[in-house]
Amino acid sequence: MYLEDGRILAFAHRGGAYHPEIEGLENTLAAFRHAAALGYDYLETDVHVTKDGALLAFHDHVLDRVTDRMGAVRDLTLAQVREARIGGREQIPTFEELLDAFPEARFNIDIKSSGAAAALADLVRARDLADRVLVGSFSPARIREFRRLTGGRVPTAAHPWEILAFRLLPSARLADRIAGRDFAAFQVPHRRYGLTVVTPGLVRRAHAAGKQVHVWTIDDPDEMRLLLDRGVDGLFTDRTDLLKDVLMSRGQWRSQTGR
Repeated sequence: MYLEDGRILAFAHRGGAYHPEIEGLENTLAAFRHAAALGYDYLETDVHVTKDGALLAFHDHVLDRVTDRMGAVRDLTLAQVREARIGGREQIPTFEELLDAFPEARFNIDIKSSGAAAALADLVRARDLADRVLVGSFSPARIREFRRLTGGRVPTAAHPWEILAFRLLPSARLADRIAGRDFAAFQVPHRRYGLTVVTPGLVRRAHAAGKQVHVWTIDDPDEMRLLLDRGVDGLFTDRTDLLKDVLMSRGQWRSQTGR
């Protein structure tokens, strides 16, 4: 089961992108190994699909920002992508490589591009991953496509319109009726455009509807404590060291690895 009641889920966002020891190596095997060594068993990544159909664990639409090559992922073959290096040394991994490298880990996956929903759905079915993944997207169309292709058997996060319904409608019952029950969790920022998204009311209403609340991307210890006191179920962080310290100080750190 992906979601565990009573456990605070600590997500290593892109492997812990801003941990001082691995900064500049986001979404690489090195970053995820670092997170796993700290005891993180919930790993967050993004997926794109290459020109020849490979599913990459990569955030951006283009290689330019984090690698020594340029070009749009969708216009490149896997072999061409393999020539790029993150931080001057690390290849961009496929999502299958992450699955093989971390067989005990669970993955939170953000579908970032057209075509990735179908490729991910095929892989989830082929490898029976329903209990190891939670899938989300900022695109309602992509997440609806993924839900349709997997028959609703794989847990997903709410898309923006579903989030908006729960945040703004006057009652949890009405929000639940309009937004539906197709998702397992809200994965939201603490604040957005000057609006506090993760209010005590949102957390209460989400829990009343049987949904979890996961907040991204929190790197400040005081903000982590505030949200944990508010009752959220999980936090995404680029500072895996700081979140682990906060959870350990509160007696809320739990890892299947024993670390």
